[in-house]
Amino acid sequence: QVQLVESGGGLVQAGDSLRLSCAASGGTISYYAMGWFRQAPGKGREFVSSISWNGGGTRDADSVKGRFTISRDNAENTVYLQMNSLKPEDTAVYYCAASLVGADYTGAAANYHYWGQGTQVTVSS
Repeated sequence: QVQLVESGGGLVQAGDSLRLSCAASGGTISYYAMGWFRQAPGKGREFVSSISWNGGGTRDADSVKGRFTISRDNAENTVYLQMNSLKPEDTAVYYCAASLVGADYTGAAANYHYWGQGTQVTVSS
């Protein structure tokens, strides 16, 4: 079974950048679609970005378009989320997820089979 571990979160100021990493172990994610989701205090889990198994397709939530970029390195078994121009409303726990259907890089959380434990991102104003 694949295990996912997120890293790279932290406390930053508005306008700063962060790069989150999601490292997989216990198996290859080369054929999985991957996604990033987030959950702010008192809110439900929200889709952020997703990428197809070969990186040929990506999808972003409207709230992060033009600011966040998802990418992957299958050789390193790792997925990244580059976050630029961060805003206080981006504050949340960010989760990495893997879908067994590599071409289905959907924004629906129910379609993802493996989840990491999350990494906290806090953006101060």
